[in-house]
Amino acid sequence: MQVVIKTEQDIQKMRVAGRLAAEVLDMIGEHVVAGVTTNEIDRICHEYMVNVQDTIPATINYGHKTPKYPNGYPKSICTSVNHVICHGIPGEKKLKNGDIVNIDVTVIKDGWHGDTSRMYTVGKINGRAQKLIDVTKECMEIGIRMVKPGVQLGDIGHAIAQHAHANRFSVVREYCGHGIGKKFHESPQVMHYGRKGTELVLQKGMAFTIEPMINVGKRHCKLLADEWTVVTKDKSLSAQWEHTMVVTGTGVEVLTVTDNYTFDY
Repeated sequence: MQVVIKTEQDIQKMRVAGRLAAEVLDMIGEHVVAGVTTNEIDRICHEYMVNVQDTIPATINYGHKTPKYPNGYPKSICTSVNHVICHGIPGEKKLKNGDIVNIDVTVIKDGWHGDTSRMYTVGKINGRAQKLIDVTKECMEIGIRMVKPGVQLGDIGHAIAQHAHANRFSVVREYCGHGIGKKFHESPQVMHYGRKGTELVLQKGMAFTIEPMINVGKRHCKLLADEWTVVTKDKSLSAQWEHTMVVTGTGVEVLTVTDNYTFDY
């Protein structure tokens, strides 16, 4: 599939969608506390998106159909707790002190998508969990700062993996960043590992996500019986951060930012 190059008019619409997605994550932070269920977090996010922002939660009924979820993904956000790598489905289990949680939000505004995720902590977490969260965020930031015309995606993936491995963490290989725009998932695939001097050469107007999934233990993952939730095979902790961005004439612009959540270039 060919990469869709965005015009300045397209990018302006994606700025709006990106900011709105990030505002959901700004809003929900105070609700991520011990005793709350991830279903409740999903409900609060859904009502905010639909009633306050007038956006569409992109994940509802999105993607593959399964026997348990014949209409596709059943919720408005993904909540991935502790050893869940990605696509965790909100449910009735309550968060407890020491948990780490990734909340992944994608909104549609005027036909354009904004996609972002952040890590949240519940109460006091241990030092290894905090190190994982910090290094995963650094991996994302390292990748983003490399984005500019002429750079190859293999270089970005290599740098991300190098930083994770230097900190004795592993990189999930089965799931990756993706092109985004009028469609939720477009070309290119943005891997978080790779070889220098390989893969797609970036051009001005390309829009995509960088969203490394980093594990404390081994990189291997397992898909649960619901055919959505992905966990670490060894049940070790996993973390993820995600931004949507566009390649500019000289570098990169991160689109999923707010006044409270900026990106330090």
